[in-house]
Amino acid sequence: MASRNFYIQMIIRVLFLTFTALVLAFSVSKQWYFTLGISAVALILLVFSLITFLNRTNRKIAYFFDAIKNEDFTLRFPEGVTIESFKELNKSLNRVNGLIQEVHVQLQVREQYYQEILKQASIGIMTYNDKGHILFANPTLEQLLDYTPLNHIKQLKQVDENLYRIFKNFKPFERKLFQLTNEREQTQLALKSTHLSLDGQSLLLVVVQDIHKELDEKETESWVRLIRVLTHEIMNTITPIASISDSIIKYYRKGGKITPMAELEESQIKNTLKGLEVIKEQGSDLMDFVQSYRSLLHVPEPNKSLVKGKDLLEKINVLMSARLLDGESEFKVFCKPEDLEFYIDEKQIGQVLINLVKNALQSVEYANNGKVHVMAGIDTNGSKYIEILDNGPGISPEMMDEIFVPFFTTKSEGTGIGLSLSKRVMQLHGGNIQVRSIPKKETVFRLTFA
Repeated sequence: MASRNFYIQMIIRVLFLTFTALVLAFSVSKQWYFTLGISAVALILLVFSLITFLNRTNRKIAYFFDAIKNEDFTLRFPEGVTIESFKELNKSLNRVNGLIQEVHVQLQVREQYYQEILKQASIGIMTYNDKGHILFANPTLEQLLDYTPLNHIKQLKQVDENLYRIFKNFKPFERKLFQLTNEREQTQLALKSTHLSLDGQSLLLVVVQDIHKELDEKETESWVRLIRVLTHEIMNTITPIASISDSIIKYYRKGGKITPMAELEESQIKNTLKGLEVIKEQGSDLMDFVQSYRSLLHVPEPNKSLVKGKDLLEKINVLMSARLLDGESEFKVFCKPEDLEFYIDEKQIGQVLINLVKNALQSVEYANNGKVHVMAGIDTNGSKYIEILDNGPGISPEMMDEIFVPFFTTKSEGTGIGLSLSKRVMQLHGGNIQVRSIPKKETVFRLTFA
């Protein structure tokens, strides 16, 4: 309605201006000086009136937008004016002002709600710009770092010089572990960064979490699992030795006295020899078990060099294809891009791949249309990886947490050291090994390299 009245008034004023200009031109041509003077004065008054009319409207709109910009919602335009167009315009501006004020209040409430969530969060949160100015740091972060208030990342120098370097050189989507030591305690911090863009300004959001408790719980859980497996393996070896030794002792000691040689039977001597052979075998197995444990603890530092992924997988292909019989299972290797290179110890990673592929081939040995695929590539985060996929029976969720525990195995043969050793090798390479499995569908072991 306001725009319609404004439009009509503009048309009327323009028509009057046009008519007056035509009269003025006609008076000049006819030399009607009296009419010329009246037309000139009328034209000036009409122009002045049009300018005043437009300025009044423009000033109202300008005041309105300035008030919105300054978040001043108290501005009200009079709605009792006599000019209908201004009356409708004022009503419209007041209505829009009320709607914007309502939205602004809702946004403030929502912002306070989010601010309160961030303040009460159990993890530290910080955002800072390219110049290091901290725009937000919640109380949890200040408590973790034992420093308040935080206004610039240079203040972190007073907490720990190395921590400041991490924040200074942090790149988006990076993860870091940092051990913060102070007079009271040591805190293990996990840091993760994310890029943000706010009002055209590039920001870095860093989440800081104290994982000391979680690490302690994980370490304790790992020790419990390891001790359980060690106890099981050692008891399986020691029990037959103790039983056979007790039987042999009974042959040569009766009533607390040594049995004379003349009373010994040939069968007892033969059983004694057999028992000693079993004790020797069990002792040898126990020695192998201890040697496996030593091999896990003494993995040498990787001797890294650039290795072409395609060549590495071709070697695995040649080695493992020999284990397949014609028509039994499908074994393929893929490398994309073909010029992909890994900075690794080729012998160590090759042994890891052989162990994983061997396990995969064993899992599909009795499967219909069994297949094992080895794929090397680069993921969306730019990390290089190698995956070993098979469609065997898979790994149950109950076993998933146990497979990397040293000496844990579900096979009748083997020491159960392979996956533990593989995990240790990947840790020394600065990478990790992960597994996902859908029973009776597929199992994927993924080696990710830094």
